[in-house]
Amino acid sequence: MKTLNYLFFAMALLVAAPAASAQVTRIVLDSHSCRQSGCVDVYESDFVDVPPQFPGRERGLVNYINKTRQYPYDAYKKRIQGRVICSFVVNTDGSVCNVSVIRGANPELDKEAVRIIKAMPEWTPGILDGEAVPVRCIIPIPFRL
Repeated sequence: MKTLNYLFFAMALLVAAPAASAQVTRIVLDSHSCRQSGCVDVYESDFVDVPPQFPGRERGLVNYINKTRQYPYDAYKKRIQGRVICSFVVNTDGSVCNVSVIRGANPELDKEAVRIIKAMPEWTPGILDGEAVPVRCIIPIPFRL
């Protein structure tokens, strides 16, 4: 019976370990786009007490994207559409860095999506246990004609 309990406990640890480690990732912040640099723990937005907020919340984010987005001329001419999924880190000071494309639509649209995110104003940082923490966010940038 004791052996069965140990086996059950060991299996539970194996199942829980990947889920627990998925909430935090250690990354090196891009020194060209980040105010801070070095290796930091970055949390996923689902695992913080208060996720980062864009000024004006979701409506403000949609308005910002729509006002800032400049459809690339060649993509417009060729009638290329799509949705670019981007990842970025909101630092403890609200700045945005480590912008990357997770799933692109077209190289020109991908480049524009990254430009939009890099030009974002500061966010309200994410909070975990009463302290500001770096948080990875993922957002789609749509391009429709």
